[in-house]
Amino acid sequence: MIDILIAGGWMMIPIALCSLIAVSIVLDRGWYFYHMPTNDNADHMVRLVAKGKFTDALALNEREPHSLLRVLSAGIHSRSSGPEKAMEAEGMAELTNLKRGLPALDTIITLAPLLGLLGTIIGMIDAFGIMAVQGIGQPHAVTGGVAEALICTAGGIFVAVIALVPYNYFLARFERHTELIEYYATRMESALKETTENTTSATANHRKKESPN
Repeated sequence: MIDILIAGGWMMIPIALCSLIAVSIVLDRGWYFYHMPTNDNADHMVRLVAKGKFTDALALNEREPHSLLRVLSAGIHSRSSGPEKAMEAEGMAELTNLKRGLPALDTIITLAPLLGLLGTIIGMIDAFGIMAVQGIGQPHAVTGGVAEALICTAGGIFVAVIALVPYNYFLARFERHTELIEYYATRMESALKETTENTTSATANHRKKESPN
């Protein structure tokens, strides 16, 4: 493998660097998504809020931290001062963390084949330069430049291929999580509004009963 990389010329250095970065991002995001807790407690949290049990709802996030539960908890903490804005802000922060590394992986998928193509062009230029100087009497020198060009092309495409599949998987997980945050945030907003209205109505009825006729 080392001999092949050396044979590919100096353009294999940035291609190899791209592959190392891509592998690091794939391992990091793979570990993150693998250990992400399930969102089973999200429904439970919304039901507790609908019953006015805010402390119990917040305790769910403390027992099993989850990005989705953190978004809903932000709404509970700000239930008296615009929960939708608080959940929106927390959701943006959580999604930014969730998407960490994916733009770089997307760039590598595009950049690696271009680096391979650049290596191909450089190798072909060298091969034709040798041919122009020495003629066709040195076939090994000419084919060496062509081999260098092909190795760079193969290396760049290989890096893009091994990065493309996990990138699409991570992107699908990100989009799915975005949809879940929007769905549960809407439900939480409705639950908080309903709880507030019920509390206000109960307070008004209580005062009405206590007031003298």
